[in-house]
Amino acid sequence: MKWNEKIIEKLLGFCALITILTTVGIILVLLIQAVSFFQEVSIVDFLTGTQWTPLFAEKHFGILPLLSGTILTTFIAIAVAIPLGLTIAVFLNEYAHHKFRQIVKPMLEILAVVPTVVYGFFALMIVTPFLKTFIPHLSGFNALSPGLVMGIMIIPFVSSLSEDALNAVPNSLRKASYGMGSTRLQTAFRVTVPAASSGIIISVILAFSRAIGETMIVTIAAGQQPNLTFDPTVPIETITAYIVQVSMGDAPHGTIAYKTIFAAGITLFVFTFILNNISYWIREKYQQKYE
Repeated sequence: MKWNEKIIEKLLGFCALITILTTVGIILVLLIQAVSFFQEVSIVDFLTGTQWTPLFAEKHFGILPLLSGTILTTFIAIAVAIPLGLTIAVFLNEYAHHKFRQIVKPMLEILAVVPTVVYGFFALMIVTPFLKTFIPHLSGFNALSPGLVMGIMIIPFVSSLSEDALNAVPNSLRKASYGMGSTRLQTAFRVTVPAASSGIIISVILAFSRAIGETMIVTIAAGQQPNLTFDPTVPIETITAYIVQVSMGDAPHGTIAYKTIFAAGITLFVFTFILNNISYWIREKYQQKYE
């Protein structure tokens, strides 16, 4: 092996080590601060409590209102992103001309690089007033508007990754389906999509993780009222929005109220960690199935 190849190998290994150490450092900080928080607050009360008022005089530390807000906006986003993203992926892969696909796919992926603060103001100033024409009782801050805009934002996660998975399906399967007399629509949804289901499921899970961790859209447009509700027309607060609220100086450093951001952060980390491991397990399962 040449000396320059050894240098490159060592450099790549060093970069990988930095990534691992950074991840370990983040986890350690969350764990240390979260353990300090749970020494003062019962973990049972934290996981089962229905009131979240750590910044009030009468303090309650039940995480369920923040979880309900996070789950509500996430499911609204996924309900938008999955049908639109999958339809776009099928169209680009099965119907569109390859030149059209080369132009449209990069344009679609631009949605993923638009600053989320722009999406937040779009949800607050455009989408919410528009929805009020159909839902008069809709609150100025609500879960529906940021959920819909988040769904638009994560469409590229579903469409791009799903299109890559569909593109990897062998053409022999399509030709066999056409040979049996199937139409293009039947081939797309009964042959190609099931064959690419592992990649599609992974894209959905990654989009789900992205929606759970979204911060600025829900901070701007959803409000900062931790309500235990699944009504999308009322103000809610998500875990990420609460972390931003406290980080802006609403609680003195070192207090129990300040430590809540680490407890909320470790909760969010556990959710995303589970989802990422599910996607990895699905990928491994389908790889073993088709080997």
